[in-house]
Amino acid sequence: MTVPETDAARAAARSDAGEVLLLDVREDDEWAAGHAPGAVHAPLSRLRLQDVPGDRPVVAVCRSGGRSGQATAALMGAGRDVVNLSGGMLEWAAAGLAVVQDDGSPGSVL
Repeated sequence: MTVPETDAARAAARSDAGEVLLLDVREDDEWAAGHAPGAVHAPLSRLRLQDVPGDRPVVAVCRSGGRSGQATAALMGAGRDVVNLSGGMLEWAAAGLAVVQDDGSPGSVL
């Protein structure tokens, strides 16, 4: 199944405007190292539909786009409005967008 995708700049702009939920499906250690500000963490290995707020469209995020593509397909199958972040957090960081730790300090992408 081909899933719809968006790029980092558009995802960031839509997230900043409150239009979408960034759903980070990476594992705990990856999340702890750094994530997009405002993202919600729900590891793919434990992802449940009820863990994903349904109040707005979702942009699924992982390191490079593979796992978030799987999450996108699963959420689409459940009828959710969702797109995959092309290139994942690697692309996000390469675009110069903020990567933070839980305390707000600068983070990194594992």
